[in-house]
Amino acid sequence: MTDQTASPSNRANNSEVAPFSTAELQATLPRAELETQATGQWVNPTPYNYAEFTPGKTGHEWEANTARYEWNDEYGDVGPEFPALELQLFGDPSTRGKKGIDFSKIAEIQVIQEGPTRIDPVATFDDAGLHPVMLQNVKLAGYDTPTPIQRYCLPAIHQGYDVIGIAQTGSGKTAAYLIPILSKLMGKAKKLAASRPNPAMIQEGVDPRVRAEPLVVIVAPTRELAVQIFNEARKFCYRAMLRPCVVYGGGSMRDQEMQLWKGCDVLVGTPGRLVHFLERPATLTLKRVRYMVIDEADEMLADDWKSELDKIMAGGEQEEGVINYMLFSATFPKAARNLAKAHLADTHVRIRVGRAGSTHGNIKQDIVWVDPSLKKQALLDFLRSLTPTRVIIFANTKRTVEELDDLLFSHELPCTAIHGDRNQLEREASMRAFRAGTCPILITTGVSSRGIDVRNVVHVINYDLPLMEYGGIEEYTHRIGRTGRIGHRGLATSFYSEHDEPIASVLTRTLLETNQEIPEFLQQYVPKNYTPESLKFEADSDFEEEGAGDDGNDDVANAWGNSWGAPDAGNTSGDQPVDESDFPVTSSGENTW
Repeated sequence: MTDQTASPSNRANNSEVAPFSTAELQATLPRAELETQATGQWVNPTPYNYAEFTPGKTGHEWEANTARYEWNDEYGDVGPEFPALELQLFGDPSTRGKKGIDFSKIAEIQVIQEGPTRIDPVATFDDAGLHPVMLQNVKLAGYDTPTPIQRYCLPAIHQGYDVIGIAQTGSGKTAAYLIPILSKLMGKAKKLAASRPNPAMIQEGVDPRVRAEPLVVIVAPTRELAVQIFNEARKFCYRAMLRPCVVYGGGSMRDQEMQLWKGCDVLVGTPGRLVHFLERPATLTLKRVRYMVIDEADEMLADDWKSELDKIMAGGEQEEGVINYMLFSATFPKAARNLAKAHLADTHVRIRVGRAGSTHGNIKQDIVWVDPSLKKQALLDFLRSLTPTRVIIFANTKRTVEELDDLLFSHELPCTAIHGDRNQLEREASMRAFRAGTCPILITTGVSSRGIDVRNVVHVINYDLPLMEYGGIEEYTHRIGRTGRIGHRGLATSFYSEHDEPIASVLTRTLLETNQEIPEFLQQYVPKNYTPESLKFEADSDFEEEGAGDDGNDDVANAWGNSWGAPDAGNTSGDQPVDESDFPVTSSGENTW
């Protein structure tokens, strides 16, 4: 592997990046998180048990069926504590919420209020007006200081405003809306929620089925992200008498429907599966919805999903103004702005944390030149050089993921894989193995770039850099954002060759933005007379630019060419597109992401 990374003298400015390595990062991690590294060697690879994934077989539990705090008419407005469930939900008290050593870099990120309404941020969770049980849940989760997006969302939602949150990946967006929403509903479940029996007492085939009438609906673009949000909701619904459920494509329809029949107050789902259940009014209605959250909105606003989102956001038969709408995203393109204008109140709160689509300085980004013919050997050599840790490897195609999975396993490296052609049983089993550390190397397509939030992912490897026409620099930002989360440091290594020239210009500016080292082969893309203030990217927001966009393109004109500054020459790599299986399909059967 040829490493042409520039020397420190080639840095484009005087700001230094902390020279942290994998071993140095691991020295900051809790001991309990290092089971796979205890011997200083990779754990033994685990072969697939294909019988486990055969339809109709038992032994595999769907994520949708995971234990949660259940309703009981004998409880008061909030339920009693259950230590065993508490341990399952929040984990070992000694390792809860271990925040990173560089939390200050996130805490100091600039926050801009762009909307028509201004609010005063809170400094602590104690100042946020949270229900006492919610405050206890926050502490059980190990949260002691709100992140920037949380400091503004907590009071905004508490005061009843619609919210747009634009924040960097890994900035705590999920908790930013779950905590205040569930806190406002806490203690009110018996008054607001639909009637339902105690789920533990339901006898299938004997008791009548209960229609799900959620108070909160959260829409996510991918299965893994929907499950991730559901698991967070399970924590913050603890003792709340609010029952969370999740529905997503590929999972068992019967199992998901059975969970809905037990009652549902907080429903997380992917668009297609949500619409499917909405078309069964005996199973699901949105007539009671009070909060509608669109998470990763920019990912779901392709034209092919417009009908699904319109149907979901229309809700039920509520009076106008009953639903609080919230859009959260790392970027905010025109389609998201149009959605906000159509549904959010004029008095909404709009918060932007950092530049939309940016990353932060806690992630050290290395771009390494690798000849395409040597990439597989380069990956093997690179993994063998690492101190064993949790690693995510991104490739652009399903075929490449399969090839790398076979390659690493044949070289006795403990890996697992996720992509759109793996069935949902396999995908969930892979995520469990990755989280548990039995398979600490995860190989995946971009389908997982937004849905993975695993504690102590130390290293992200871009075996393939994203193609400009399939996500480009935004996809890159989401991928590397799987590490360096909530104050932890992380490493991101990307293999680069002449095929990646279309992304080179904006990739270089992204590296400059966070004071990363610029390798020799990217020096030609450093802007002339560069200063940090002169970097130009796509406009973060044009709400105040009402005249823009008449021609259908409301990117602010600048010297960097088309969206995100990519050269107009287009893609010349010849690579196949990224994994598209979780995205909409046209009537002709072709993927059109």
